[in-house]
Amino acid sequence: MARIGVVGLGTMGAALALNIADSGFDVAVYNRSEGATNDLMAGAGGLAERLIPAKTLEELVAAIEPPRSILIMVKAGDPVDSVIASLTPLLDKGDLIIDGGNADFNDTRRRTEALTSEGLGYLGVGVSGGEEGARHGPSIMVGGTEETYRGIEDIIEAIAAKFKGAPCAAWLGPDGAGHFVKTVHNGIEYADMQFIAEVYGLLRAEGRPLDKMAKMFAEWNGGPLHSYLIEITAEILAAADKDTGKPVVDVILDQAGQKGTGRWTVIAALKLGQSATAIESAVAARSWSADKAAREAAEAAYPNAKVALSTLLDTDLELALLGARIIGYGQGFALLGAASEAFDWNLDLQKIAEIWRAGCIIRSSLLDEIMMAADEGLPHGQLILSPVIQPHLKEAVPALRRVTAAAVQAGVPVPAFAAALSYFDTFRRGRGTADLIQAQRDFFGRHGFERVDREGTDFHGPWAG
Repeated sequence: MARIGVVGLGTMGAALALNIADSGFDVAVYNRSEGATNDLMAGAGGLAERLIPAKTLEELVAAIEPPRSILIMVKAGDPVDSVIASLTPLLDKGDLIIDGGNADFNDTRRRTEALTSEGLGYLGVGVSGGEEGARHGPSIMVGGTEETYRGIEDIIEAIAAKFKGAPCAAWLGPDGAGHFVKTVHNGIEYADMQFIAEVYGLLRAEGRPLDKMAKMFAEWNGGPLHSYLIEITAEILAAADKDTGKPVVDVILDQAGQKGTGRWTVIAALKLGQSATAIESAVAARSWSADKAAREAAEAAYPNAKVALSTLLDTDLELALLGARIIGYGQGFALLGAASEAFDWNLDLQKIAEIWRAGCIIRSSLLDEIMMAADEGLPHGQLILSPVIQPHLKEAVPALRRVTAAAVQAGVPVPAFAAALSYFDTFRRGRGTADLIQAQRDFFGRHGFERVDREGTDFHGPWAG
């Protein structure tokens, strides 16, 4: 009999099923469309002997040894609820359902409560690494009861990416903790990709040839910017389209899609009173990219001014990108800390940085230092205040300022760079401008304010009569 079942054999589900089989476990597999099951079996090669295809959910459940563990890999939202509703009557108390897709953590919390009340286990598991990671080792973020996780810990650790031999997988906290951490991971990913795209946009505006851009990113990948996203950017910029022979990026439409996790990160930040401005700007940039017709109309109405972009120093670009990325990570970790406190998750920020070092999309050498910073404790919950991180930002921020200013002057959009810089500048002001905002609120709404020289919160200005 199978040790575990997988429902949903799309790109990620099929890759995970093969990964589980490759790790020595028998797997029962089911897809609503039988064609996907047949394709998986036909392409599994020698691993097919560890795969047990099922034509119905009833067959799937019957093929798994109790207590059963079933991994759902379907589209987030209603499809997950539909599968759960179909599976629940077929299961026994003590069986376990695992949602390995990108799920809104609020849905995971709701499903955990509902299934727990029926005597079933439920885990919300974030899986990062794309198809390649799912097949050969992703980073895995688990939420649910720790006792439930221990029942499948051997499978999770076996299929996870390894960093110096240690699995990049961990139980992080109850109910929605795993899916929330994955959501924030994706938010940081959005920002990181936008930062890189903005550097590309600046180099393109400067007239830098693509082959030289590719070489630059490849060189950067050997230094402090070493990361998966920098590595693949170098490969992308050097790649040629097989049909036309032109550079691949020149034949790709400038419209970027999104599946929702970036928006979820921003929404969660707003609800928790946190600032995720770099992530928000990246989400907004993708939304703007989708409205190409309006952008083309705006370009015609407001032609680019004849302002030349001065030649940017490669070292400034490298440092600016490093500084922006640190700030983006910092916003993500601040959000993780706020959610941990709000939902009583007790998230281990050091462990999160540790399991992000391999397998996931945002893996980078920077995470080693973020681990050290989290281990020492983040002053006021802010990565940018860590003694480990401060030297990097003190060197990088002046370059970030120069690059952002040059872009603004030339009319080249750098929304994420600008947001990261504004975030940094806001945090380094001991006295900001909210005093005037509080006065305005009191003037038109008699909301009251606090004073710097007395205790209390119900003071009013002379306009109050």
